[in-house]
Amino acid sequence: MDWIISDELGLTVGHLVGWGAASAMIVGGVAPYIPQYRQIKKTQDADGFSLYVCLTLLVANTLRILFWFGKRYELPLLIQSIVMNATMFAMIHLCVTIRKKNQIIRARERIFTGAIFMLYILLCCVNGSAQPDETANWLGQQSGFVGGEKPHRFYDMDKKYFWAWTDFQSYVDCMLVFSVLGAAITYLLIEFSPFVELIGFLAVFTEAMLGAPQIAKNLQNKSTEGMSVCMVIMWTFGDLFKTAYFVIREAPTQFWVCGSLQVLLDIVILLQVWMYRHNTAAARRIRRGD
Repeated sequence: MDWIISDELGLTVGHLVGWGAASAMIVGGVAPYIPQYRQIKKTQDADGFSLYVCLTLLVANTLRILFWFGKRYELPLLIQSIVMNATMFAMIHLCVTIRKKNQIIRARERIFTGAIFMLYILLCCVNGSAQPDETANWLGQQSGFVGGEKPHRFYDMDKKYFWAWTDFQSYVDCMLVFSVLGAAITYLLIEFSPFVELIGFLAVFTEAMLGAPQIAKNLQNKSTEGMSVCMVIMWTFGDLFKTAYFVIREAPTQFWVCGSLQVLLDIVILLQVWMYRHNTAAARRIRRGD
């Protein structure tokens, strides 16, 4: 009887530990962005945070969701990806709103119009009598941009405007196009094992490179002003926990290998905090008007 009670108690404790670890995986990925979100909202300054961090995580987690359909991994990791995508859109919305509010001179609009771009190509191909310029003018009229300065659009093919749009809807549209195309390709090749494994690798490798945009931003500014150090510290502890979780739970190899790379990049950012500490302090004094 004692053996049965002990066994049942051990099973219960094991379940609690498992549920706790799963909850930590879901919530822990989002937690580092709370101090960054609060800092941006408090200072009304989003220049120190790289939106390419959001792009990296959106692409990584979208690929991870697609990977789940080809190779079923643990459900908490799938839920984490969905929650993370929602969090990244919240970060983007805040940054875009604040940057637009801080504009002293109204700049030329930059928008992503994937649907209009596809319609543009279709009309150029189907209607052989229509010239591209005429078709573009027609699309501009349909979009409500008649006369005046045209906004920068995706089909301008100027890479410097990619992921630097001036409205939140453009970011949603871009990820929608990426998700639909990715889902269509995955549906066609779902039975091809190497392709499924490639998606898994790309998902975790992209996430592993999460710190790279912020490292580049810090190098460009020669400062970490505007970046939440608390966020990076939470990144580091979260990535250490996540990598250990992958190893213990025997997740696919791609997960723990790229988790280790992510920890390495976190350490690089912390080194930048120390290297640029004087520049950061000076930039902070200038911003406060000291």
